[in-house]
Amino acid sequence: MSSEDNRQFLTASKAFGFLAAIFALTFSAVVALLAFDQYQVLATAERLQRETVPEIIRYQRLARNLDQISHEGEHVFSVATPEERQQALFLIKLVASHPSIVDHPQAVAMAREAESFLVETVRLSMNNPDTLKIRHAEWLRLSQRMHLLVDDISVQGANLASADLDNMADTMRTAGLKLLGALFLVGSFILLLFLLLREHLIRPLQRIDRALSSLDVNAPAPDFPDTRLGEIHAVENATIHLHKAMVGNEAARRELEQLANRDGLTGLLNRRHFMLNAATEISRAQRYQRPVAVAIGDLDFFKRLNDTYGHAAGDVVLRTFAKMLSPSVRHSDLVCRYGGEEFAFLFPESTVAQAHVLVERFRQLLAESDIQLANGLLVRITISIGLADASHCSLEAALQRADFALYEAKRLGRNRVIVASETT
Repeated sequence: MSSEDNRQFLTASKAFGFLAAIFALTFSAVVALLAFDQYQVLATAERLQRETVPEIIRYQRLARNLDQISHEGEHVFSVATPEERQQALFLIKLVASHPSIVDHPQAVAMAREAESFLVETVRLSMNNPDTLKIRHAEWLRLSQRMHLLVDDISVQGANLASADLDNMADTMRTAGLKLLGALFLVGSFILLLFLLLREHLIRPLQRIDRALSSLDVNAPAPDFPDTRLGEIHAVENATIHLHKAMVGNEAARRELEQLANRDGLTGLLNRRHFMLNAATEISRAQRYQRPVAVAIGDLDFFKRLNDTYGHAAGDVVLRTFAKMLSPSVRHSDLVCRYGGEEFAFLFPESTVAQAHVLVERFRQLLAESDIQLANGLLVRITISIGLADASHCSLEAALQRADFALYEAKRLGRNRVIVASETT
């Protein structure tokens, strides 16, 4: 009896071994094919992340820079003052020299053509303002060509990923067919296979899908539980790396925005951004009949300090003064490095008397502070400030009156605040 049991057991074992061998061979072959397909998908996804996505971003940046040249070019014709045209022209020259444009032959040719045209237009308009109207039509044609190039570049950027995505889709479709074949061949093992797939493939893929759907630069990186499948682990890692790349790109975007709006040495607003924001703030104050004041300050004998201790010492003084301002100014106040050792201020919701208290605090704080240079020497420096009411005039007029008051402060001996008279 035991002998028969052994034979039956052995027979069953042989049958099971035979079926298991067929299953193992078939399943191993299918898994190998699927693994190869998975490798291709991962390779394509990695290529998309490493090469294609940065290239698309480069095309987008190139298109945006060309759009900005077109936009600033229109400003050359629409603004009212030569200074504003020069500002627009400066931005055009700056953007036209951006590496994304310089590296693209068509874009750099178009940017240089637009820059040359606008430089010539501004030069001619200084002698004959009617030149702006005469050349505007030609600028529109040039701008239209630039927009067409932007469209072409955008299309090129969008098409970069098509081949990789098509290849990935074909591979995934093939993998799906192979998976159906494997399910058909191993039908006796379908329940076990289903359980394994649900536990080790479907649920991780669902987690990955939810993670991809909710990826956001302001959200933490996705957190995945441990998985036994290397492929799933690789996709989860790729998802985490994608989130890191998104966060890095957002940080780079914010850094570029910061660089565009801030003075590189002091960290204060640059002149262009200050003028835009200050003009908006003055318009708001005048519309609602609220007080607002402006001031211009100039560090006294700054050239003498540079000549004595070097420009590096001057940079230390400028940075130190900017740091001194941070705890003293209100959140609503605007401060910029106006140029060289000059600083401009705007004080919303402040009368001239209230603003005078603030700037006098700046002046006194600087005059009483020792500034340590890189070589250990301590120096002191003072500031002269001109203050003016901006409640009833334009930003330019208010700054001009504050500038006159600044020169009066210099004339009277420096290290003082002078308020511009209403008749200045």
